[in-house]
Amino acid sequence: MADTARAPRRPGDIPLQIATPSTGDGADFDGGMLELPVVEKPREISRPGQRPEWLRVKLPYGETFRSVQQTIEEYNLHTVCASARCPNMGECWTAGTATFMVLGNVCTRSCSFCAVHTGRPETYDLDWDEPRRVAEAARLMGLKHVVVTSINRDDREDGGAPIFAETIRLVKEQIPGCTIEVLIPDMRGLRPALETVFNARPDVLNHNVETVPRLYRRVRPQANYQRSLDVLKMATDEFGLRVKSGIMVGLGETEEEVHSLMDDFAAHGVKVMTIGQYLQPTKMHLPVERFVHPDEFARYKEVGEAKGIEHVESGPLVRSSYHAERHVG
Repeated sequence: MADTARAPRRPGDIPLQIATPSTGDGADFDGGMLELPVVEKPREISRPGQRPEWLRVKLPYGETFRSVQQTIEEYNLHTVCASARCPNMGECWTAGTATFMVLGNVCTRSCSFCAVHTGRPETYDLDWDEPRRVAEAARLMGLKHVVVTSINRDDREDGGAPIFAETIRLVKEQIPGCTIEVLIPDMRGLRPALETVFNARPDVLNHNVETVPRLYRRVRPQANYQRSLDVLKMATDEFGLRVKSGIMVGLGETEEEVHSLMDDFAAHGVKVMTIGQYLQPTKMHLPVERFVHPDEFARYKEVGEAKGIEHVESGPLVRSSYHAERHVG
């Protein structure tokens, strides 16, 4: 007999409602003003043209790139590649891969490193046709591994989790043999929302902590480091999922802080870690404190894997979904 308690929930299975105001740790959407990033004068090192040679990227080009772009537009979808101004967009799209971003492109949080728009979402409802469009677009693109992420939807009690669950179900149903990774927000740590995603059984469950705990107030003012670790531990300990997380460097962290964070990852069951260089998307965002040399990234990989993390993807241009097909295990 099927274990109905662990089956993915479908549209209409749980009530959808606007989140009520909260006076918690600041991550709950309060329905009013949002905390915006602090504007700082960019340091000399973060000016355009000052990037070292190892951070040069190729411009998007080619028929495959145009085909991916056309499919995304035709199905009215968002990608984190474009919304977050990922430096690897040209490489990935030219190779026929993309990271789909569900639940809209307006985030209820205001992380000071991220180029995604911040504000109140246009609607409190969910686009229940979006999972079908993602699955169909992925099928047309011939993808064998699909990555799905989202903005934060703190305006909802369910955090948008049912859309993740339905997308996982439809991708697996419509593309036999296809694997799927979901990069989820913390959903305010609410167990019903997280269980909705975990029960859908993605092949990889990714949730990024983004930076070391000391920098959270400046980098992720509406998030909580320990809560993110708890999300990762719940996914691996209680649901047996393959868990992944990542950080940016160059924001003012020390090597010792990164090593300590790796210890936390190993203790919380993280199997895959990504480490990449932070790049300032606009002058309104945090400046780059330091460009980390590729040799240092190589050392991070060695240290992380020695601490028990199975696979550490570490390099200046590494992002969450970079080489994601290699992380399934």
